[in-house]
Amino acid sequence: MPSFDVVSEIDLQEVRNVVDQAARELRGRFDFRGVDAGVSLEGEQVQLWAPEEFQVAQLLDILHDKMAKRRLDVSALAPGEVEGAGKVKRQMIGLKQGVDRDSARRIVKLVKDSKVKAQTQIQGDQVRVTGKKRDDLQGIIAAIKDADFDLPLQFSNFRD
Repeated sequence: MPSFDVVSEIDLQEVRNVVDQAARELRGRFDFRGVDAGVSLEGEQVQLWAPEEFQVAQLLDILHDKMAKRRLDVSALAPGEVEGAGKVKRQMIGLKQGVDRDSARRIVKLVKDSKVKAQTQIQGDQVRVTGKKRDDLQGIIAAIKDADFDLPLQFSNFRD
C-alpha cells in the first residue's frame, strides 16, 4: 500500500548560509556602520543583537529576506522576546523542527475529514499517511498544502 510521511525539517546548513549572508550584509549596510550589531547561529537558535530594538527588528527583516532568497520557509522561525541588557538588546530565534502534537492531530483530522480511505499514524515528530491508491494520497498532499499550518511541512518517504 502506498504511503508517505509528513515532516517538518529545516536544513541547518542552509540556515548557516543564511546567517552568514545576513552577517555579510550587516557589515556593508550604512545604517549599521560603527554599531555593535550582529547575527550568529548557536546550535539550533539564531541570536540577533544590536544597541536598539528597532535595529534588532531590522536584523530580523534581513534574516527573513535572506531566508526567502534561499527558499527557506520563514514560518520555521520561532522568534523570542527582545531582551535588554545594558547597551545591548538581544533576541533569540528558535528553529521549529518536527511536527508537534497539536499540528499532528490537526493533520490526522484533516485526512479523516477529507473522506478519503486513508490511515494516519503519529510517529513521534512525523505523521505517516497510508492509503490504497496513489491518487488518494496525492489528493491528501494537496489538501495538506492548502491548509494553514504554522510550520513548514514537507512530504518524504513516498512509497508505492
